[in-house]
Amino acid sequence: MYQTLYKYLKEKTDIGERDFEIVKTYFIPKKLRKKQYLLQEGDICDHFAFVSKGILRLYSIDPKGSENIIQFAPEEWWISDRESIVSRNPSKYNIDALEDSELLLITPKNHRELASRVKVFDELQENLNQRHIAAHQKRIHAAISYSAEEKYLEFVDTYPQIVSRVPQHMIASYLGMSPETLSRIRSRI
Repeated sequence: MYQTLYKYLKEKTDIGERDFEIVKTYFIPKKLRKKQYLLQEGDICDHFAFVSKGILRLYSIDPKGSENIIQFAPEEWWISDRESIVSRNPSKYNIDALEDSELLLITPKNHRELASRVKVFDELQENLNQRHIAAHQKRIHAAISYSAEEKYLEFVDTYPQIVSRVPQHMIASYLGMSPETLSRIRSRI
């Protein structure tokens, strides 16, 4: 598990082995089986999760029982309910594993402490926060400006590592369209 985190940090920063030994002490390894929850609606989210192996999703369930997928997180991605972490309010979301998965968890307190101890980790987190904001802006723009076909093509272009690993109905949910609409788009392409 830690090797994936080390590889990820080496690609993003100039972290040395000595600093990585410090980083490792702040993370808790966790394994999830397919369909197992990391977070359930109503619980308070108290970890950031780095995906070392597998794929997770963040989603809500509306009053009609439909799933609304907010995020997928494959290897080398982070996932959590930031709103619940910051507000300490119960989460409106679920996070579960779409495949058997291995995670490294870090609490917000340990995250802050680690950022103060290891400068490259602090710089990485600042960069990730900026990219997270930009990705959300891009997703909102696509949701209000793109046709259904454009949304799908953007998804395929942006997340090729997810398309083949996630069922079509979940991709449709993420894109805010029916599975039938997505099926028609895919057959036209």
